[in-house]
Amino acid sequence: MTDAPILSVDDVQVAFPVGGLMKRSAILGVAGVSFSVRPGETFALVGESGSGKTTLARAINGLQAISRGTITFDGDRIDNLNKAQMKAVRKRMSMMFQDPVGSLSPRMTVGDLVTEPFRIHGAEGRDLRAEAARLLTLVGLPADFATRYPHQLSGGQARRVGVARAIALDPALIIADEPTAGLDVSVQGEVLNLLNDLRERLGLAMVIITHNLHVVHHVADRTAVMYLGRFVEIGETEEMFANPHHPYTAALLSANPEPDPDKVHDRITLPAEVPSLLARPEGCEFHTRCPWGKEKCRVEAPPPGDVACHFPLEPGADPPITEPAL
Repeated sequence: MTDAPILSVDDVQVAFPVGGLMKRSAILGVAGVSFSVRPGETFALVGESGSGKTTLARAINGLQAISRGTITFDGDRIDNLNKAQMKAVRKRMSMMFQDPVGSLSPRMTVGDLVTEPFRIHGAEGRDLRAEAARLLTLVGLPADFATRYPHQLSGGQARRVGVARAIALDPALIIADEPTAGLDVSVQGEVLNLLNDLRERLGLAMVIITHNLHVVHHVADRTAVMYLGRFVEIGETEEMFANPHHPYTAALLSANPEPDPDKVHDRITLPAEVPSLLARPEGCEFHTRCPWGKEKCRVEAPPPGDVACHFPLEPGADPPITEPAL
């Protein structure tokens, strides 16, 4: 991997207008996040449902307008492009959507689906039948699958078709939103191994959005943990799994299912519900659920950094209490 990032996200904010009698005119789905991805690197976005992962992914791909910040891809700023200009960018930035079958048109054959990017971006001089066979072979499917329709595919086969479509134009970056969602555990492993293999063979960079921590541990070089649209911790994946520093990261990891029935589970229970985006807590936004929370957390937001916490955890720290302090 080179040092120069293929993707840079700087202080990006996504706001959604709120109508009616609400006191706020807008809510922040993404509340100012920054990160970069190097060529050949896999970067994971982790968090509970509603934390802003997919919104951020759509903003990067130009499917969602941002209200603040900048996004740079392959050296060029892309957050201020019009629809036609963004179309050119998407030749080198592909996106895989959550639903493996629902993201495929039921009226198109697999061959038409995987070669659709060539027709959208210009297919002059290409043998689309040969391209379909090449792409299906790359993702481990027989070439005769080109004549099938999405309803004739299993979930794992549909996901492989989605991968084939994503790599059709030799992109530099793939954004994969929940690439293993709805798949059996054995099939999840096959898809993850496929993505890893393609990354190494084609030199791809990947941004993977998921709440499945096993997926993250298996494929990601670096990970960012999102809570209420913000990053609460970002760093090397192995280090984060071994020594989480933010209480929310520690709680997520403690809830990760373990296949060993004899393993002792030291689960961290987070009381209270996730706050509404319409009523963000003052100070540290996690303090209403944090077992380690102190008075400072209630009144003062943590400074920006790799760990957004006034009192980062030491390795092996146990929760001192079972209810939030504040």
